[in-house]
Amino acid sequence: MPLQQTELGLKYAYGLYYYEAREHLKQRPIDQTHQLDLWVDHAFSSRWHGRVQDSFVVAQEPELLSPGGVFTTGSRVEGNNIVNNALVTLNTEWTQLLNTVLTYNNTYYDYQNSGGSAASPSLAGLLNRDEQNLSLDVQWRLQPETLVFVGAAFGQVNYLGGEPVSPGFMSDNRDSRSEYIYIGGQYAFTENLTVSAKAGGQFTQYYHEPNGNTSSIGPYADISATYTYMPGSYVQLGFTHQRNATDIIAPVGGQLTLDQETSVVYGSLNHQITPELLGSIIARYQNSVFNGGLFNNQTEDYYDLGFNFSYNFNEHWSAEIGYNYDNVSSPAGQSYSRNRGYLGVTATY
Repeated sequence: MPLQQTELGLKYAYGLYYYEAREHLKQRPIDQTHQLDLWVDHAFSSRWHGRVQDSFVVAQEPELLSPGGVFTTGSRVEGNNIVNNALVTLNTEWTQLLNTVLTYNNTYYDYQNSGGSAASPSLAGLLNRDEQNLSLDVQWRLQPETLVFVGAAFGQVNYLGGEPVSPGFMSDNRDSRSEYIYIGGQYAFTENLTVSAKAGGQFTQYYHEPNGNTSSIGPYADISATYTYMPGSYVQLGFTHQRNATDIIAPVGGQLTLDQETSVVYGSLNHQITPELLGSIIARYQNSVFNGGLFNNQTEDYYDLGFNFSYNFNEHWSAEIGYNYDNVSSPAGQSYSRNRGYLGVTATY
């Protein structure tokens, strides 16, 4: 709903998935997902612009349970698992060349699987958490097609499970605080090709770790490029590197797995074959290194490849067919490969 200085938005998506065969017979044959998005975009003046948005998800698949783009757990999670992601931004144009962007992001995770013990921890005990991040970017418009910026951010992760996750360890022993410093830029080579990059460092303190105030320093990066080669058709490539939570605890010698340091390479191709038919290919590779515990400095690899064709009968109805391949290779005993072929119908109102 566009108003004079404000835009209000609401989107709800319901998914119903029936699996003809599942390896584990105890799993339900039907999955249901819900995603509710809300946003308010407001121009206070010609130089002050704010946006508030929220996305509430109930799901089982890691693609929907990972709003940050990094899979915390590489496999499907049984139950009505909740993720809520809220984002508030304030963009201020101080001069024609100087802008600032103030951002607050909050992500809340609530897994249904709870009531674990030290010998058999639950996913709620391992992964229920609240992640907060506050950042400030100072941007300079060097040329109409060139933007550079420098920024700093503060992040905090609090685990909320309140359960034992291993003998002598509770959920909140993995709480952490992080400080980020980074530089970056955005450059439009042509009207069809845009590249953006952000790189810096992340310093993290695990202030509830039982063996002392453990800390870690690592790189931080977010790079992407988008090329639109014809209307409705584009190629996107990207790379990210950051710390993230993990469902692996694996204590050894009085130390536990605190988190992972993860690199993700991804790419997608969307091609408008005809006005009604859209084809897409999506590929990603995720490499995660465990921090602490039995698998310290060991890697977990996740591969994902998907093909999809979508046909629009009209503005309200479409059908799709596709295939996804997933492969996880993990030293923690969670390795698997999965093939999913699907047919689908989408109704839009």
